[in-house]
Amino acid sequence: LKYGMPLLSVTKLRYLISVFNAFAARVGKTSLIMSLVSEEFPEEVPPRAEEITIPADVTPERVPTHIVDYSGKDYTIPLFRWIPLINERTDKDSRLPLILVGNKSDLVEYSSMETILPIMNQYTEIETCVECSAKNLKNISELFYYAQKAVLHPTGPLYCPEEKEMKPACIKALTRIFRISDQDNDGTLNDAELNFFQRICFNTPLAPQALEDVKNVVRKNLSDGVADNGLTLKGFLFLHTLFIQRGRHETTWTVLRRFGYDDDLELTPEYLFPPLKIPPDCTTELNHHAYLFLQSIFDKHDLDRDCALSPDELKDLFKVFPYMPWGPDVNNTVCTNERGWITYQGFLSQWTLTTYLDVQRCLEYLGYLGYSILAEQESQASAITVTRDKKIDLQKKQTQRNVFRCNVVGMKGCGKSGVLQALLGRNLIRQRQIRAEHKSYYAINTVYVYGQEKYLLLHDVSDSEFLTDAETICDAVCLVYDVSNPKSFEYCARIFKQHFMDSRIPCLVVAAKSDLHEVRQEYSISPAEFCKKHKMPPPQAFTCNTVDVPSKDIFVKLTTMQDFNSCPSVCFRSHARLRCMCACNRCTFCICQNFLNSDLLQSVKNKLFTAVLNRLRPYIDELGAMLLADEESSIMQQVHAVNSVEDSIFMESSLGPRLLEDRHVTQADLKSSTFWLRASFGATVFAVLGFAMYKALLKQR
Repeated sequence: LKYGMPLLSVTKLRYLISVFNAFAARVGKTSLIMSLVSEEFPEEVPPRAEEITIPADVTPERVPTHIVDYSGKDYTIPLFRWIPLINERTDKDSRLPLILVGNKSDLVEYSSMETILPIMNQYTEIETCVECSAKNLKNISELFYYAQKAVLHPTGPLYCPEEKEMKPACIKALTRIFRISDQDNDGTLNDAELNFFQRICFNTPLAPQALEDVKNVVRKNLSDGVADNGLTLKGFLFLHTLFIQRGRHETTWTVLRRFGYDDDLELTPEYLFPPLKIPPDCTTELNHHAYLFLQSIFDKHDLDRDCALSPDELKDLFKVFPYMPWGPDVNNTVCTNERGWITYQGFLSQWTLTTYLDVQRCLEYLGYLGYSILAEQESQASAITVTRDKKIDLQKKQTQRNVFRCNVVGMKGCGKSGVLQALLGRNLIRQRQIRAEHKSYYAINTVYVYGQEKYLLLHDVSDSEFLTDAETICDAVCLVYDVSNPKSFEYCARIFKQHFMDSRIPCLVVAAKSDLHEVRQEYSISPAEFCKKHKMPPPQAFTCNTVDVPSKDIFVKLTTMQDFNSCPSVCFRSHARLRCMCACNRCTFCICQNFLNSDLLQSVKNKLFTAVLNRLRPYIDELGAMLLADEESSIMQQVHAVNSVEDSIFMESSLGPRLLEDRHVTQADLKSSTFWLRASFGATVFAVLGFAMYKALLKQR
């Protein structure tokens, strides 16, 4: 080109953009920098400009920009040789974005764009081409804006110019974003979901007409881009391809970065693992908002509304993950239905288990599901509750914790696995169907304690001679021995003396396989005497060889035998979370719940209450007349007519007239008493009816 063309090489150093003004001599490199800084053309141009940094607060992207002017030596290498030379010194996957700048445009009357287009098509590293003039200050600010844009919103990771389509990594990331945004899992983004997506990414909703315009553009170019007036995945990807092709790839990058992606289209560690401080002796649990989010995720993928996730539904749920997080052992860790599918309660239990054992993994999983986006929270850390030190619970004799860990100790073959599976409601017949390679050493389920729902986590520890420190950290210990094995109890007694005799951890001895013939244990004293000596509850008989679900009495006892629960003044404080938190408005529970809250039912209830009171009013009035009689003889005659209280009346008459005068009921007292009599009777009736209906609905769920 007659007027020369500087080549800008742009790189990003974390939060700093470096622009290298490079290579050709006498093309106006230094003049561009001087004109940018002083906003006027310099009369005298030095051989080389000093390195300068543009502060973040004066740039559109709020990122500091560092500008370096290279030496003004007279290079004779043509432009098309410089680009291969740069590429030879950089990796193919991390090539620097380049910008071609046509300077001194004030000296010519034509545009060089037609000449540059073949070069831009040949070298995909070239982000854009700008014609400018340092003398007239034409496009100077735009030049460095495009330099920032080339770093912050590069085209390379998103789009392949040769094939004119998005790259696989970009398609994969946008597909995950689409699945997260499709909150009803119907395969399309309706207007509400599109508006939510727009507000989350760009802080502003779309007007109804703008939504229709977007869908019309997709309809015009793609036959299956819109379905049922909603944007399909193909339409969603087409829109972003269109943005990139029209030079608006910052739109796509804004979406990607909002959902946690970096320049390499990988989820950033800052997004997946937000900081969470956990002091010693504290545990981690999910809070109420996290349970509501997980409930919505469950309902989203429970397409057949059977309150269980089939293998296909579970696979669909984890499509937003880079890998399958749950293995077949999960089905033996939580509750499942008769077909072996994870139930609603089992789904929440598995998340509770992950949060308790490995909170960092829980944060990662919630990040894949898009918790911070859908729940509109700063990060996944807002879903976690860090409990206070257990020592404080012991001092105050109350706890706010909802998850209690119990280590199950016993020699091999004593029935520990049976205890774990019994917590999940599985008898011996169902336990025999479990494959050895799918065995789980954990089991978690809910247990009701003082009318509140708590999670009990059982851990089958190793049967070695000595336990590790990690295996002794728990809230309670379950010592299991086999009543049919004479050597079984000796192991429990030895482990207890080694690790738990001097600790404050409560222990419970369980006599497993109680359906078999009990033999005398080869130990100095019997298990019952051992428990009495060490001030433990007596051995609890247990068997899972039952026709129905095994008894859960030992699990309730394990949960309630904490030190801070042994005191009558103990207070459990938990989140106000119902057994069923469903709000899908589609399942049987929600339909019945809405019916119970409807105006029609409230009206029927009021009319029924009025009818009952009207029927009882004559009897109440008659009883009032009896109590208001002035003469004692009249009272005695009326009361003698009631056979059920005859003896008590004779006892009252023997107390003397003075006492009867003191017990005389005034008219005001009578009115008050009849009111409360009617109110208490009506409340009792409706409490019984309401409780019966609630139990029926709870059983359905």
